[in-house]
Formats: sequence, C-alpha cells, structure tokens
Amino acid sequence: MHMIGALGSYRGHVARRVSRSQIQSQLRQAEARQKQAVNKFNREVRAHNARVRVRQQQAVNRYNREVRAHNAQVRAHRDRLRRELQRLSRTPARVTVQYTVYHQSVMMLHESFRRLETVAEAASWNGDDELFEMSEAEAANSVAVLNALNTQAPLVTPGEREIAELQATTIGDELTQIDAEFDQRWRGALFALHPSNPDAGRHFCASSREMLDSMLKQAAPDHQVLLADPGAPKTERGSPTRRARVVYCLRRRGQYDESLAGFINDDIDNILPMFQEFNTGTHGSAGRFDLAQLRAIKLRVEAAIRFVAHIVL
Repeated sequence: MHMIGALGSYRGHVARRVSRSQIQSQLRQAEARQKQAVNKFNREVRAHNARVRVRQQQAVNRYNREVRAHNAQVRAHRDRLRRELQRLSRTPARVTVQYTVYHQSVMMLHESFRRLETVAEAASWNGDDELFEMSEAEAANSVAVLNALNTQAPLVTPGEREIAELQATTIGDELTQIDAEFDQRWRGALFALHPSNPDAGRHFCASSREMLDSMLKQAAPDHQVLLADPGAPKTERGSPTRRARVVYCLRRRGQYDESLAGFINDDIDNILPMFQEFNTGTHGSAGRFDLAQLRAIKLRVEAAIRFVAHIVL
C-alpha cells in the first residue's frame, strides 16, 4: 500500500507534456515581449534625445539672447557716455566754472577710463566683461552728475511718487552678502535723501562715504593686504592705501590689471569732490538741489556702491 501511494505521488510530479504548437506560442509571446521592450527602449531613447535637443536649443537661444542683451548694454553705455560728453562740451564756460574742482575730477576719470578701454580692446587685461561695462557706466554717471549740476532748474516740490522713487534702490542683496549693516546704512542714507531735508546732503554723503570705505577695509583687512604684498603702499598712518586694497581684491578674484585698479581708485576719488559740492549748501533757491540733480547724485553713488560690491564679493 505504501508503495502504491508513493508511485501515485511520483506520477503526480511528472512534467506535463507540452505540444509543439504550445512551444511555438510561448516563443511568439516571448518575441512579442522582447519586441515591446525594444520598442519601449527606442521610444525612451528618442524622447530623451528630443529633450536633449530641446535643452540644447534652449541653451543656444538663451546664450544668443544674453549675447544680444550684452551687446545692447555695451552700446547703451557707450552711447550714453558719448551723449553726456557732447552735452558737457556744449555747456558755456561761465557755467562750468562754478564746479571747477569736480569738472577736473570728471575729466581725469574719463581719461582713466580711456586708458582702461585701450587695454581692454587690446584683449590684454584680466578683468571680466561685466567689470568693464560697469566701469563705462561709472564714467558716464560721473559726467551725468556734472551736467545735472550745471543745469539749474526751478525748484518744484516733488510728489510722493517722485520722493518714493528717489528713496528706492536697485541694489539687491549685494550689501547684505558683505554685511547686513551696509544694507541698513544705505537704506538709511536714502531715507534721508529728501528734497525738503536741509541736512540731506550731510547725512547722505556721510553714510555713503563711510560705506565705500568700510566695504573695502572689510574685504581687504590691513594684515591680509600686507601679508599678500609686504611692499604695498601705505598711508601716513601705516595702513594700506585704498588703491592697495583694490589691488588685493582684484588679485584675489584673479582679475588684476593695473589700468582697472587705477580706474576703480580714480572712480572713488571722483565721488569725494561730488560729496563736497553736495555739502556746500549753496545750490538753487534755499540752498537745495532740484529733483533731477538729486536723482543724478543718487544714481552716481548707488552705481558706485554696486561697483565696489562687485569687486569685493
């Protein structure tokens, strides 16, 4: 009985006989699954290649847009500088004599930019395109301020919208990246820049001057500048000069060029006599600047702060 039970169990495990047609059906099913897998893979490859082509085309389009925008920006800066210089050349001598010191400073800065432009066009400098564009804008801004100072317009009480625009800023988070205090100080200076504020000039200039100074000193501390270059020029107090700090920052960025360092130093030098003019309190009726003059001065300082921030970051 045990033997019969075991034999029955064995017969239950005997493999089922598969016919030829069943084998062919299984082969066809396997081939179909393989074909589906191949087709799916090919579809995914085509979709991937299509996405790559789209991304590549988008990258090319973006690059072309950036190139066009860059070229347009370059032309805009050059056109603006040319227009401001032409406008200045038409200003009567009896008017320009009122701002002789600042006029001389503007012309010196323009010559400094011409030297930088000569080096940049010869492709022998290490600065990036953005630094050059900002330098050209700085040169144009300095002439624009002089033209604004030379143009005396009747003082008109500005509206709330005009005051809000004057006190707004295009500087983003650049200052916060250096030190949150700089951002707060700059916004405080702008808040004080009110056409009816008799102390607007003093507050605005003092805050802006301290910011430009402090930004460079914080980015280029005395000991680091002297460690990098023991022979760096020093002030009478023995600390590195502003130019030495600028050179240190440019070298750290790998973009040092003598003409660029010279222009940056001259650019900051140009702002100081402008501050002096702003602080004299002898402009317009009631000793105030008109709105157009305030806009030009604010733009000049704002762009200079952004320029220095770009160098030290």
